[in-house]
Amino acid sequence: MVEDKRNMIYEGSRIKTVWFDLDDTLIDFRTNSRAALRIVYDSVEPIRRLFADAEAWTERYEFHNHRLWDLYSRAEIDRPTLRMERFRLPLAEAGMTDAEARRLSEFLDTYYLDRLAEQKNLIPGTLELIEAIRTLWPEIRIGVLSNGFADVQYRKIRNAGLEEKIDVTVLSDDIDVNKPDRRLFEHAARMAGSEEPDSNLLIGDNPTTDIAGALGAGWHAIWFDRTGVAPTPASPRCARATTLPAILPLLTPR
Repeated sequence: MVEDKRNMIYEGSRIKTVWFDLDDTLIDFRTNSRAALRIVYDSVEPIRRLFADAEAWTERYEFHNHRLWDLYSRAEIDRPTLRMERFRLPLAEAGMTDAEARRLSEFLDTYYLDRLAEQKNLIPGTLELIEAIRTLWPEIRIGVLSNGFADVQYRKIRNAGLEEKIDVTVLSDDIDVNKPDRRLFEHAARMAGSEEPDSNLLIGDNPTTDIAGALGAGWHAIWFDRTGVAPTPASPRCARATTLPAILPLLTPR
């Protein structure tokens, strides 16, 4: 199923800002992260001693990173804990002492994020969708709403060639509140000048942080579900697409 047309949710007189999640919606985070992790493996000798190959290192890092991000999104751990533990845990598992793992993790936090920011892969259709929205509805603002870290997200946007295409960028770091917390959505709406919840639409890949968060804040949402297997949330304000090109028809009036 490529797209769900039950709801054509764009109404030109109402939507003022179309928001995009950044990672794995516009920027191909998985591809970029794995490229950065490969550079880390190739460049950092202690990691090569502990892990048989880059794939083994990446698998253990991703296992812990995904779990820790889930905790971080629920405000169960803070940002410094996330950034330290996603490196310390796989290193400690592989046999490094805690003191050594902590020292190396402090270096890896910066080194990995720097390498990540250098990667430029976008999800197919990103630029075309943004340009189509610009052309068809020039009065609509285009925003990015992301849970990512400020010290890397702005660099990723710039290096991927998106900076000039985005009107407003709001990060969870701005107010130390993560999606799906309603307060971040309300802050974003104020920053964009679209305070009425019904005047905002979020396009994102995460059903919890993006879609449930947007709907809970009274926004419209399009779930960018590349798996194509999950049901669309039962809401008149939500639709689903499995590719970015399939989103454009969902933005047009009935």
